[in-house]
Amino acid sequence: MKSFTMAAALAFATSVIAAPSNVSPNDLRPRATLEAITVKGNAFFKGSERFYIRGIDYQPGGASDAKDPLADDVICKRDIAEFKKLGANVVRVYTVDNSKDHTTCMGLLADAGIYLVLDASTPKYSINRADPQPSYNAVYLQSLFATIDEFAKYTNTLAFFSGNEVINDGTTTEAAPYVKATTRDMRAYIKAKGLRQIPVGYSAADVSENRMEMAHYMNCGSDDERSDFFAFNDYSWCAPNTFTGAGWDQKVKNFTGYGVPIFLSEYGCIKPGPRTFEEVKSLYSTDMTAVYSGGLAYEYSEEGSGYGLVKIKDTTSVSELSGFNYLMKAFASTPSPSGDGGYTSSKGKASECPAKSSNWNVTTADLPTIPKKAAEYMKSDVGKGPGLAGAGSQTSGGDGISSEGTTRSGTGSSTSDTPGETSEAAANGLVAPIDFKVAYAGMVVLGCFLGGGLLL
Repeated sequence: MKSFTMAAALAFATSVIAAPSNVSPNDLRPRATLEAITVKGNAFFKGSERFYIRGIDYQPGGASDAKDPLADDVICKRDIAEFKKLGANVVRVYTVDNSKDHTTCMGLLADAGIYLVLDASTPKYSINRADPQPSYNAVYLQSLFATIDEFAKYTNTLAFFSGNEVINDGTTTEAAPYVKATTRDMRAYIKAKGLRQIPVGYSAADVSENRMEMAHYMNCGSDDERSDFFAFNDYSWCAPNTFTGAGWDQKVKNFTGYGVPIFLSEYGCIKPGPRTFEEVKSLYSTDMTAVYSGGLAYEYSEEGSGYGLVKIKDTTSVSELSGFNYLMKAFASTPSPSGDGGYTSSKGKASECPAKSSNWNVTTADLPTIPKKAAEYMKSDVGKGPGLAGAGSQTSGGDGISSEGTTRSGTGSSTSDTPGETSEAAANGLVAPIDFKVAYAGMVVLGCFLGGGLLL
C-alpha cells in the first residue's frame, strides 16, 4: 500500500507538472478513425502505401452563400452517399464555421474512407489581394488558428490551404508575401502546439503568366518558410484532347524535381462539352504520378456556372447530372499505378526565388513579421473561432494586431525598428508552456505523500 501511494503521488505530480495549462486532453484526442496521411518526399502516403487524391470540390451554395456543409449533419449524410458512389476519397471544402463542432460529419466522412482538404480562410477572414498589408493581421490569424484547432483532432483532415487564388493575374502578385507568411504562420502554429503535422499549402489560380513563379516562390527560402505542398487549378484539358495535346506533358516536365507534393486543386473544363473527364486516365497513370498526386474535380453541386455534377433538390436528395456519371466511370476505369508511382523519396531542395518581371512584382524573399498578438497564440489558448457571423478581419489594426516590418528570409530576424515576435520566435514554442502554479501545487501534493510515507 505504501509503495502504491508513493507511486500514485509521483504519477500525479508528474502529470500536473508536464501538462500544458492551456491544452485540454479532450481537445487533443483524435476524433476520427482513418489513418492519417503523411508526406514523404514529393508524395502523400497512407502508412506505407502511396496515396492519390481522387477528390471533388464541395461547397453547396457556392462562394456567394457562405455556409458550412460539415456542420449540417443532414446535408452531410445526403452528400457522403454521393461521394461514395462517385468513388471519391477526398473532398475539398472552401468555407467552414470554426465556432461550430464538426464531430458527426467528420466521423461520417471517416466511416466512408474520405479525407478532407480544407481552406482555412473564409470570405470575411482572408487576405485582400487589392490591399494585402492591412488584411494580414492577428485577428485574421486567430481565425485560421482556431480552424486548425477544430480540425487537427480529426485524423481524416488531410491538409489545409492557406489561401485560394489570391494572386489571380499579373497585377496582384504583391499579395504573395502575405500568402507565404500565412503559410509559414500556420505551419509554425501546428508545430508550436505539438499537433499532428498536417500539411499546409496554397491553391493557385489557373494563371499561366505566373503559375511557375508562384510555385517557386512558395518553395523558396528556409524550411520553415516553404510550403508542405503546392496545388493549382487547371482547366486546360478540354475534351476531346490528349496528354500532349493539352500540354500536360510540359507541365509534368516543368514540375519535375519540385520536391514537395503537387496536385490539382480544381480541374474539369466544361467547353465544348460534355465533360467526359478524359484527363483522369493520365492524372492517375505513370504519365504524371512521378510528379502529381492526383486532383480535385470542380465541383460537386451546380451553382449556376455549369460545373456542377449534381443538382441539389432539397436537404435530403440530389439529381445526378451527366458529369457525375462521366467522372464516376473515369475513376472506376482508372486504377492508381501499383507500387510507388515513381515518386521521389527525399524532399527536394528549395527552389530559387523568382526574379521580378512584368508578371511578378516581388523584389525580396523577406516576409512580413508575424503580428505580436498572433505570435502570443503560439504559447497560449487561441480561443474560440469567430465563425461565419464574425465581424471580419481585413481592416483590423492596432497595437500588436498589425504586422510590424519584415523578417529576413531564413533568419527569423525582424527588420522592423519596433520590437516584436518573429516567425522563428513563434516556432520555438515546440512544447506548450508549463503553468508554474499548477506545477507548484503538484510538488506540494508530492511532498505531502512522501512525508506521509516516511511516517508509515
